Amino acid sequence: MFLFLTVVQAIIAAALVGVILMQRSEGGGLGIGGSPSGMLSARGAADFLTRSTKWLAVLFVVLSIALAAVAVETTGSDAIESTLDRTVAPAAPADPLGPATTGEAAPASAPADADPLSGATE
Repeated sequence: MFLFLTVVQAIIAAALVGVILMQRSEGGGLGIGGSPSGMLSARGAADFLTRSTKWLAVLFVVLSIALAAVAVETTGSDAIESTLDRTVAPAAPADPLGPATTGEAAPASAPADADPLSGATE
């Protein structure tokens, strides 16, 4: 259903772009000459393109709302779920100065009379 509505919306969007690009910026429509009355006159074409633009835009907005509703129904749930699992006990705090626990070898211990800041022995 979602894929079908997405394809229909893409077709409506392409039609809307085409109809908008066919209109003249001055509002003259396709610029077709001929008799002043009838559907294929310049005025008749402009009225047709204006009405088509309006209805395609309405269909596009309604279909966008319908797609949003379908997306919420397929992926959403009624309850708000937390990403925190409160049943698991918290991990012990890591000691930044202690030995590494990531599988690395512990650093070699310094001599007892070594200055820890300079690294030089006295």
